[in-house]
Amino acid sequence: MKLQEIARLLQAELVGNGDREIHRVAKIEEAGEGDLTFLANMKYARYLATTRASAVIVSASVSLPDGRNAGECSLLRVADPYASFVKCVAAFHPPAPPVAPGIHPSAVIDPSAVLGNGVRIAAHAVVGSRCRIGDRTMIGPCTVLGDGAVTGDDCLLHAHVTVREECRLGNRVILQPGAVIGGDGFGFAPLPDGSFEKIPQIGIVVLEDDVEIGANTTVDRATLGETRIRKGVKLDNLIQVAHNVVIGENTVSAAQAGISGSTKIGAGVMIGGQVGFTGHLEIADGTKVGAQSGVHRSVTLPNTTIFGSPALPHRDAFRIQGALSQLPDLLRTVRELRREIDDLKQALSTRLPAKP
Repeated sequence: MKLQEIARLLQAELVGNGDREIHRVAKIEEAGEGDLTFLANMKYARYLATTRASAVIVSASVSLPDGRNAGECSLLRVADPYASFVKCVAAFHPPAPPVAPGIHPSAVIDPSAVLGNGVRIAAHAVVGSRCRIGDRTMIGPCTVLGDGAVTGDDCLLHAHVTVREECRLGNRVILQPGAVIGGDGFGFAPLPDGSFEKIPQIGIVVLEDDVEIGANTTVDRATLGETRIRKGVKLDNLIQVAHNVVIGENTVSAAQAGISGSTKIGAGVMIGGQVGFTGHLEIADGTKVGAQSGVHRSVTLPNTTIFGSPALPHRDAFRIQGALSQLPDLLRTVRELRREIDDLKQALSTRLPAKP
């Protein structure tokens, strides 16, 4: 693709040779002749002086360093370099259809299921009774939809996904391999003899439009009512969402987070990796939670940043972390002071006259 074509695609200001051919996309530190790269984080700006890329996508204010010219490295100036680079990646590497057209003969589909137009179902998938699958939805190999499960239009369920009975998916939902939607919530009643009796989990899971669930992430069905993941939520791999949780619109979470039962997460929340929430919390809109934090109480003020275990406002948490790093020196100082005090006591006791 010629550089001028890419400039039109991105609506970019081109500084350099528009006839130059671009063959692939690459990282700025690894790019070579014929490659397109990008600079979004200025900590990598030093590579502008050394990159062998034919062109770099940059923000509007960036220029080549002294000693370089647009003849050897062209610039594409845009408002958002990262988003523009993502668009270029898609242009150079259009994704192959994850499921072949049609319905594989080995798929097992209950006669009562209703399939929309253009549905694709791969080998060994199972579609239970009363299921409804929306238009153009794709069901990957060995994926199972339990009785009464519903998907919207344009959904993509990759291999080995399970959507259990009566759960509902909106439009354009993506479930990565191994995701389980609607497994039983962890509910057991203690008995007098010390054993536990299983509490029936008769609720469902609802995933609204444009939700994406990562590989091997689990979203448990409600004990009663719904576990609901609202529009635009993106969950990474290996996340546990417990029964009756509600996650607000456009919230994102990195891998290995765990959200205990009946917790309500607000809209636009950002959750770092390995964060744990205790149950029955309410987390305000726009909250940011640092990685490996343990959240043990509700966050009521919107747009708060918290960190640590137990999680605290980030300024307090960082002060505590800073103090912890000084503990060895503080302990050494305390021991030295204690020895000095003991020495002073000993010296004073030898100088003072004995009591009559």
